[in-house]
Amino acid sequence: MKTFREDFLWGGATAANQYEGAWDVDGKGASVSDMCTNGSHTVPKRVTTAIEEGTLYPSHEATDFYHHYKEDIALFAEMGFKTFRMSINWTRIFPTGMEEKPLEAGLQFYDNVFDECLKYGIEPLVTISHYELPYALVEKYNGWEGRECIQYYLNYCETIFNRYKNKVKYWLTFNEINAGTMAFGNVLSTGTIQGYSGPITEVPDSVQARYQALHHMFVASAKAVKMGHEINSDFKIGCMIAFMTSYPYTCNPTDMLEVQRAMRDSNWYCSDVQVRGAYPAFAERFWEENNISLKMEDGDLEVLKEGTVDYYTFSYYMSNCVTLDPGAEQTEGNLLGGVKNPYLKASDWGWQIDPQGLHYTLNEIYGRYNIPLMVVENGLGAVDKLEEDGTVNDDYRINYFRDHIKEMEEAVKDGVDLMGYTPWGCIDLVSASTGEMAKRYGFIYVDKYDDGTGDLSRRKKKSFDWYKKVISSNGKNLN
Repeated sequence: MKTFREDFLWGGATAANQYEGAWDVDGKGASVSDMCTNGSHTVPKRVTTAIEEGTLYPSHEATDFYHHYKEDIALFAEMGFKTFRMSINWTRIFPTGMEEKPLEAGLQFYDNVFDECLKYGIEPLVTISHYELPYALVEKYNGWEGRECIQYYLNYCETIFNRYKNKVKYWLTFNEINAGTMAFGNVLSTGTIQGYSGPITEVPDSVQARYQALHHMFVASAKAVKMGHEINSDFKIGCMIAFMTSYPYTCNPTDMLEVQRAMRDSNWYCSDVQVRGAYPAFAERFWEENNISLKMEDGDLEVLKEGTVDYYTFSYYMSNCVTLDPGAEQTEGNLLGGVKNPYLKASDWGWQIDPQGLHYTLNEIYGRYNIPLMVVENGLGAVDKLEEDGTVNDDYRINYFRDHIKEMEEAVKDGVDLMGYTPWGCIDLVSASTGEMAKRYGFIYVDKYDDGTGDLSRRKKKSFDWYKKVISSNGKNLN
């Protein structure tokens, strides 16, 4: 029977805006995430148009990878990481996104990070844009709604592709590019984090604006793929989708059709463009029914065909049910909630835990596209208790990962070409959805709290040594 391939990329995942800190060091400019306040499970975070004195902005320090990168990468190496998924902070390279020349200090920082990874044999997996759009582009163009952002993004890509062409092989153009299509009206977790359409500008949020912005991101991604391959033919450049796995709540055919619609709108719409190189057939009806009229320039559709990705990556945390029954009980999730599944348990934040859903999802994606896949986000946000002796006994996290890895192996046995696995928040960082530290994901505990206090010291959780055994055995030892 098939099992994980010998070169399987075990590792972990982070994002600069949730982890890096040093938000204004060495000339770095403000990103969209730098304008997001803290929040909690019950109190939503806010987006401000200026930094408010006395208000906590979690990304400003986060868990300070900027000053702890050597220590953290050494811990990743101790776990046996084969890859480390991270993002580059666009505004550390181009503070407003519109400069002609990049900041050397920012470029040098990432040189140092990549060198540290490579010293331990860790392959960097770099997300080019992970909710870190320069805030100045939002102010001037409403972010990606303005076509001007395409060229600014490509200037950024050309800079980092050339600078790191001998250090980074694996790239992702946009994190969860489909985020802006979801939960319309919930701008904090959708349009705003991608950098358009919402309360951070005076431009009203609209479906038209979101899908126009998305088209510009598709064009930018395709052009970046083509450029990257020209700069280094060994580059592997992928897409990244926030996969929303949906089940029908009942066997009513209406619910089944509603699931099909949900899967199309939230998942396939974006990945069909990036993998197949064209808008799906169902897009035209969607545009018509939602009064969307995309403005395309001559050559855009040809660009999409020429810039298809090499591999498909996605985040998977949970599944939801779908029904047209307005009385069905609702639950929460990553970017998008849904109807509660009576067969599943949920996390402290209401995200339904569904390992078998990952098996199903891998088969669905691979069956549709037949290109290599990678699970680049998966994990359990939980309240961790730091014991008096400095330990964290997170058996609940170990159980979560064990069950999901088992299902990944089942998908591999089914014939899925799975490249790797990078659990989310391999070290504690700020939650993107709520802006809090209490919702922890990592194998490594960071002494940092919701009020901004903490000495930022690092401690291994129980899951640290467990994941180390998983990697050293290539997924065979899950005890």
